[in-house]
Amino acid sequence: MKILIVGNGGREHTLGWKLSQSEKVENIFFAPGNAGTASIGKNIALNADDIEGLLDFAKKESIDLTVAGPEVPLCSGIADRFEDEGLKVFGPVAASAKLEGSKAFAKEFMVRHNIPTAGYMEFTDAEKALENVGVFGYPTVIKADGLAAGKGVIIAQNEAEAKAAVQSIMKKKDFGESGDKIVLEEFLTGIEASILCFVDGKTIVPMASAQDYKKIFDGDEGPNTGGMGTYSPSVVYKGDIKKQTEEKVLAPFMEGIKKDGMDFRGVIFIGIMISEEGEVKVLEFNVRFGDPETQVIIPRMKTDLVDVLLACADGRLSEIEIEWSDEEAVCVVLASGGYPGKYEKGKEIKGLENDFESIIIHAGTKLDGGKVLTNGGRVMGVVSLGATVKEAREKSYASLGKISFEGMGYRTDIGKIASE
Repeated sequence: MKILIVGNGGREHTLGWKLSQSEKVENIFFAPGNAGTASIGKNIALNADDIEGLLDFAKKESIDLTVAGPEVPLCSGIADRFEDEGLKVFGPVAASAKLEGSKAFAKEFMVRHNIPTAGYMEFTDAEKALENVGVFGYPTVIKADGLAAGKGVIIAQNEAEAKAAVQSIMKKKDFGESGDKIVLEEFLTGIEASILCFVDGKTIVPMASAQDYKKIFDGDEGPNTGGMGTYSPSVVYKGDIKKQTEEKVLAPFMEGIKKDGMDFRGVIFIGIMISEEGEVKVLEFNVRFGDPETQVIIPRMKTDLVDVLLACADGRLSEIEIEWSDEEAVCVVLASGGYPGKYEKGKEIKGLENDFESIIIHAGTKLDGGKVLTNGGRVMGVVSLGATVKEAREKSYASLGKISFEGMGYRTDIGKIASE
């Protein structure tokens, strides 16, 4: 088989790493890929949002399966275009991808199908939004409706911050057209968890659980990031929480998909908040593999990943039994200095020639001659497996000690609570 993986992050490198282990996979292409993906396949100079260019490439190379990694091509209709041309693709069509592409659409879906979520109001008129900013008290959550590269969510602590957020999103257009509509939302407190599930339009199958660390600094301090590390399985997602999520979220989600006539084949990533009372509410939907959750979930999968992806694309997921390793996993993200604010690119990464007990997953990297340079905020993930989270995290921290680049930053507490 020939496989095309669209994207250039840690998620795509992880998927490629796993797919490269399949005897059924002959060639893997990455568009555009990174320094790490170049060692397991061929990088091609096409951006993830160049749908027509990707389509031409897939037809020319007779690609058997295209895996769309990021949300932008999915929301732009990559699955629709490929399927129209008779090409197999893993990922939902644009109408289903709106569950991530529009916060208001996702909230309406949840309310319509009785999926527990925070109270909300939506606005297309900035003045009306400004009049209602305090409707849920403070803190309150203000979201740009459309895609904003993970930056369109603002938690306002008071009225002044809330009004400034509305001005930023709707009047200054800091997130472009994504801010034509906003969602005001009740602020939920508790512990966040991420549930990733394979979906084939008829069946939903949860993956192994994972716990993400969003804040930049130890102890969950500082601004939010795309994720500074993960471990799997989550110590939170078990017992009653797992049962409640399956009954009150996953089951009505699938019923809702069917009732609304949505063709959803791919991954649904569900962010949940677990209150102190143990009540589960949905924060958001994403319509693709999470990053860096994928980095700890996929290495624990024993089943051939290509079989699972094809089963989802073909609507026969119920025929596949997905097996997971008993080993536990930890991923520690290495970030550029200044991230998630301004940071410099082009710093040489040293130490990659060392022997590692860990899997080194590239994200924001690029090749320049014989050197590997930083090319993003989150540069790479150091992923380890072990009998326990404690053993896995010890391996990851030992391995990252062999890697260096100017300004390199990372959290020292990834998986710490789970290993105690």
